[in-house]
Amino acid sequence: MKKILALMMASAMLMTGCGGGGTEKAKSEPIDLHIAAAASLTDVMKELAGEYEKENSNIKLIFNFGSSGALQQAIENGGQTDIFFSAAQKQMNALEESKNLAEGTRSDLLINKVVLIVPADSNKDIKSFNDLAREDIQHIALGEPKGVPVGQYSEEILTKLNILDAVKAKAVYGSDVRQVLSWVESGEADCGVVYATDAAVAGDKIKIVCEAPEGSHKPVIYPVAIIKDSKQMDEAKKFLDFVKSDKAKAIFEKYGFEVVKK
Repeated sequence: MKKILALMMASAMLMTGCGGGGTEKAKSEPIDLHIAAAASLTDVMKELAGEYEKENSNIKLIFNFGSSGALQQAIENGGQTDIFFSAAQKQMNALEESKNLAEGTRSDLLINKVVLIVPADSNKDIKSFNDLAREDIQHIALGEPKGVPVGQYSEEILTKLNILDAVKAKAVYGSDVRQVLSWVESGEADCGVVYATDAAVAGDKIKIVCEAPEGSHKPVIYPVAIIKDSKQMDEAKKFLDFVKSDKAKAIFEKYGFEVVKK
């Protein structure tokens, strides 16, 4: 009888142990965090993701990169998103007005600059934004102004310089800033207007002509916020804390962004 009791106890302990292992396994199941981010953040976000996932092995960051306007619409239409990084205030304001943001999570994170670029082998002798009105400049790559922030900034600049109508007649409009960049890199466009950080990523494929004249457009501020319907609110808050950390700041600055001072 003692032997039988001992066997029964051992069996019960084994079953308990198996149950505990199953619970532990469930705890370690990866958590998907869905992040919508402006196309200009593609490279820096990928590096940040690598660092974050090293320290948080149970988290998988899933990115949706695109124009801030398209991402805003996707969120409003119920697209699965936990965090939104916009390249302008306009799109974040719209989401706030439609009550799509988790209260108290919105903040300004980054600052960028707008620059005029040409292909590396350009012979057009473009030296300023005013040169875009010249007759020999035929193809100007711009972001589509309705939904692409860099396109909105571009129109502000061109309006300020009184050359918007002349430029619009020969503009080709990209669906996001990276498409604008690719057209200039390939030589399909004589020039284009992008962010300084995108120009830096392109390296020697393009040349930076100049920055936008001071005061010619609104400041390029990147706000971030958690989406109200996020099913991973705690993890989303943890990732936001990470992107505001000193470690993340160093990575943002490596790619040419300026971090908004706290």
